[in-house]
Amino acid sequence: MLTTNRRRRFLARALGGMAALITAGCDKLSKTEWFPKILEAGEHLSSGAQHLVTSRKSMAQEFTEADLSPKFRSNGTAEPDNSEYKALATRAFTDYRLQVTGLVEQPAVFSLAELRELPSRTQITRHDCVEGWSAIGKWQGVQLSRVLERVRPLPAARYVVFRCADPMEDDGSMKYYESIDMEDAYHPQTILAYQLNDERLPIANGAPIRVRIERQLGYKMAKFIMSIE
Repeated sequence: MLTTNRRRRFLARALGGMAALITAGCDKLSKTEWFPKILEAGEHLSSGAQHLVTSRKSMAQEFTEADLSPKFRSNGTAEPDNSEYKALATRAFTDYRLQVTGLVEQPAVFSLAELRELPSRTQITRHDCVEGWSAIGKWQGVQLSRVLERVRPLPAARYVVFRCADPMEDDGSMKYYESIDMEDAYHPQTILAYQLNDERLPIANGAPIRVRIERQLGYKMAKFIMSIE
């Protein structure tokens, strides 16, 4: 019988293979009205399938420093084509501000320094990317639950949405975003990571912060986060 981690890796590689096939011919299809709806349905299906093989409250496997991969490659966008983001990057993100709004009692704005001052968590975990590769990295960041404690979500809040700097459309009209439910948001391994392998998070890996949701596959781990709602 497959172990939980082997099932996760099998699912990730299977999805990666499908993603490669789709990517090869999806440019034209993405312009239609019906194809994006199929992709959205597939994302919900794959997320649901993963929850069937792992408990919602289970912890993803953690490793030792001896297990670290020699290189942790970039997934998705390596550098956003966004003038605001590029300006922040030239100043080492000293002017970066994370806005947390939406269905909360106390909206807040955090600088990168303020996020670093909050209690942190370090975890060495395996990243299974839907692009078909895996790597083990050491991540450090603030637990998302700590940030949510500051803003106090309202009872009506059901999801957390991460809005990012990288464009979703070629014309830049829409920025990439991702969402998770509140159970994933409060999971102890869900962190806003600002370090990778004891170094400040590189731009290619999502600087200044990216979310790590260790029980999810790579596509959920939004990079270049600019706001949360």
